[in-house]
Amino acid sequence: MPVKTFRPLTPSTRYITIADFSDITKTKPEKGLVITRKKTGGRNHYGRVTSRGLGGGHKQKIRLVDFKRNKHGVEATVAAIEYDPMRSARLALLQYKDGEKRYIIAPAGIKVGGTISSGPTAPPEIGNALPLKAIPVGLAIHNIELTPGHGGQVVRSAGGAATLMSRDEGYAQIRLPSGEIRKVHEECYATIGQVGNPEHENVILGKAGRSRHRGIRGISRGVARNPVDHPNGGGAGKSKSGGGWQQLMSPWGKIAKGGKTRLKYKYSNRFIIVRRNGRPMKLK
Repeated sequence: MPVKTFRPLTPSTRYITIADFSDITKTKPEKGLVITRKKTGGRNHYGRVTSRGLGGGHKQKIRLVDFKRNKHGVEATVAAIEYDPMRSARLALLQYKDGEKRYIIAPAGIKVGGTISSGPTAPPEIGNALPLKAIPVGLAIHNIELTPGHGGQVVRSAGGAATLMSRDEGYAQIRLPSGEIRKVHEECYATIGQVGNPEHENVILGKAGRSRHRGIRGISRGVARNPVDHPNGGGAGKSKSGGGWQQLMSPWGKIAKGGKTRLKYKYSNRFIIVRRNGRPMKLK
């Protein structure tokens, strides 16, 4: 799916790129598979702002996506490829032989009219969901479960693909798009292929209005504020790091850039073999 560019006849069209949506075959979602999304404006149930920079934006409907793929042994036909305003990937609408319809994340290369199935006996073809123990080593996979039966949790964004590297002692070793190598139980399900819409990374918003359409509001920089309002504020003239001596921080004094946020003794450390920075995981 290529992206469209424009002649710079106005400032807003100078850098803007838009997806051409040539892969979309159905413009309106399936009524029985959507629910209304209520906007929060970044506020909790007390009405207090807990996530800054949110508000406004276009109305959206939440598509109910089948991440579990637990309809085993029932063949489905791809009825349509649809747009989802809340994710970067496209959705495929499946029509099962028993009449049920479900959404799944559309893999790259899937076509309307094709057939898809899931289960331990399904063939390892694009779009089919199988347990990791039944997937040939070396294949690209996505929508991977981390706990058997919980549904796919990782590798779900546009263009994403992980690689099944090996299996040993009931666990599969998977190289994630970040470079991390992780052990996942071989009973967990994954979908064959790469997530579709790989050109999404080439889309450039190009103007502030497109961020506002997404519900993203502008925030003033900390270094542009006064010391009473932000740890990075103040300084005699322009300063890049809040006076030139302290580390960049959030308004509440937490390190904002380069600080480690992962728990030191997290339970899942035992499943990580190689970290995303290429270093082996050290267990203590």
